Amino acid sequence: MAPGLYHKERIDGSAAGPKNRGVLARILSAALIGIEAVLVRVEVDVTSGLPAFTTVGLPDSAVRESRERVRTAIRNAGFAFPPDRITVNLAPADIRKEGAAFDLPIALGILAATGALAAAAGEPYVVVGELALDGQIQPVRGALAVGLTCRRCGVPRLLVPVGNRAEVAAVTGVRVLAAPTLRDAVSLLNGTAPDPAPDDEPTAEAAPPADELDFSDVRGQQHAKRALEIAAAGAHNVLLIGPPGGGKTMLARCLPAILPPLGEEESLEVSTIWSVAGLLTPRAGLVTTRPFRAPHHTISVPGLVGGGSVPRPGEATLAHRGVLFLDELPPYGAQRLRPRAP
Repeated sequence: MAPGLYHKERIDGSAAGPKNRGVLARILSAALIGIEAVLVRVEVDVTSGLPAFTTVGLPDSAVRESRERVRTAIRNAGFAFPPDRITVNLAPADIRKEGAAFDLPIALGILAATGALAAAAGEPYVVVGELALDGQIQPVRGALAVGLTCRRCGVPRLLVPVGNRAEVAAVTGVRVLAAPTLRDAVSLLNGTAPDPAPDDEPTAEAAPPADELDFSDVRGQQHAKRALEIAAAGAHNVLLIGPPGGGKTMLARCLPAILPPLGEEESLEVSTIWSVAGLLTPRAGLVTTRPFRAPHHTISVPGLVGGGSVPRPGEATLAHRGVLFLDELPPYGAQRLRPRAP
């Protein structure tokens, strides 16, 4: 069976005593590791017994709490929630799963096990999405990284929230399906409803500039402007030294104005990082302008260079292909400017 195809099988208990019949369904999803995504199998087993809902496979608290969102969303979407013992396994079990993007695949797995989602004989698919209590599907971070993983692993279809459709549509070779509600997602996968068209054309999501400044606003400072032009042309670092009020900050904030537009692959790289960080506006497309990041000198080391118990992009990563501006350099301290190796 091709990976990602919805699969349902019946499991019988031992011969001793009454049989404990259960149904197992599998749905493909994805987990974020740093700025990349890996495929995860969401296995849902519904068997007779005392009502229970257990999630295993190294989930964090947000994933464990999904049982309440999933139960309520299924009922409010008009489906019957099984009064049985439900076990959800997120495999591989040695990868930590965090966030609410597993809500939709878990709900679809339960509906598949109970027969509301018919077995699909078509192409495999990956599902990500957060569920609201009324059955609405909310956007999630990292959808673009999931789309790139689908292309790399040869999964031809990806079901995402409507708010993530524009960013994932930039990934060639992957058919993007988008559903606004859980009921629409079931109809879409059952083939009883067409893929809804976008409400409007996506708008390019630009990295917000610090100011509306341009080199034409600077009078004089020919040596400093020449240095910035050379730095922009060769992607060099620049250290501006001078008395307060000399125009160093203004010159630095003008630097993005002379940088060339992002190319197609560069835009995809930057947009993937911003998508994982949750900085892309829902229903917006890719980042098309160079990022400009100016963190405060009180920022922590993980906040500047990235990392943490759950790895997240830092300011240096968010400035990829753009400008990282450290204003008033000395207060940052040696620990931030030259982090020690772990």
